Amino acid sequence: MINIGINQANREEIAAGLNQLLADSYSLYLKTHSFHWNVTGPMFTSLHLLFEQQYTELALAVDLIAERVRALGARALGSYSAYAALTEIKEDQGVTKAETMIRELLNDQELVIRNARALYPLVGQANDEATADLLTQRIQIHEKNAWMLRSLLTE
Repeated sequence: MINIGINQANREEIAAGLNQLLADSYSLYLKTHSFHWNVTGPMFTSLHLLFEQQYTELALAVDLIAERVRALGARALGSYSAYAALTEIKEDQGVTKAETMIRELLNDQELVIRNARALYPLVGQANDEATADLLTQRIQIHEKNAWMLRSLLTE
């Protein structure tokens, strides 16, 4: 039995939301890594390095998210099929234009932000400060990533 001051129903609902964040984050990690490998053009070096910075941070983040799910007493999802079933982030479909990569990653970063932010009401109601802290950190990082990607676009 888990007795951490959050009732079981809230823990299960929060864990489900965190598994959504996990699916989004892992899917964004894979896509960003693919774009890192496949970017071409005059912005190659700067984008190659930016994408590497972003996917490296995501690789660390998925572990933190999954561990929070486990701390709440739920199972952390860990398969491509489970992630694909939850996330709205589309896989890399062979995009080759750098600007298209930037726009897709920007949209995906913003999707993660919205989904993470949507968990706050439940987390606040449950007085789950640890998850609130995790969400705050994730949102802050994704907002910075979105800003950096947005700054690369001319329109």
